[in-house]
Amino acid sequence: MNNIKKILYVEDEVDIQLIVKIALCDIGDFTVEICSSGKEALQKINKFNPDLVLLDVMMPKMDGPETLRQLRKIEKFASIPVIFVTAKIQEQEINEYKKLGALDIVSKPFDPLTLAEQIKNMVEKNEPS
Repeated sequence: MNNIKKILYVEDEVDIQLIVKIALCDIGDFTVEICSSGKEALQKINKFNPDLVLLDVMMPKMDGPETLRQLRKIEKFASIPVIFVTAKIQEQEINEYKKLGALDIVSKPFDPLTLAEQIKNMVEKNEPS
């Protein structure tokens, strides 16, 4: 089983932040730190030291892909697993996110009752055997 305990979630919409926090903390038993922007995530990541980053694609100023590019420049987090959360799930877009280094994509809208399990499955699926 994977060792994902702490998740940094980057999302600019407060209502989605709350749903994900309940889904991951209460249902999934994860510790979650929520950031409202890519800039905030880059400021908090060292202190929080997550095992995984859940990253919204569409955000003002610094979008998800740019946030991922910046994260990869931090040596300590150069290979941290990142899962994008987005409504943009055309095959071409998914391929672009994976080329950037995303582990997988959670499509919006998602089911809060199964989100934690979905993330665990994505991580397990991508673990080396």
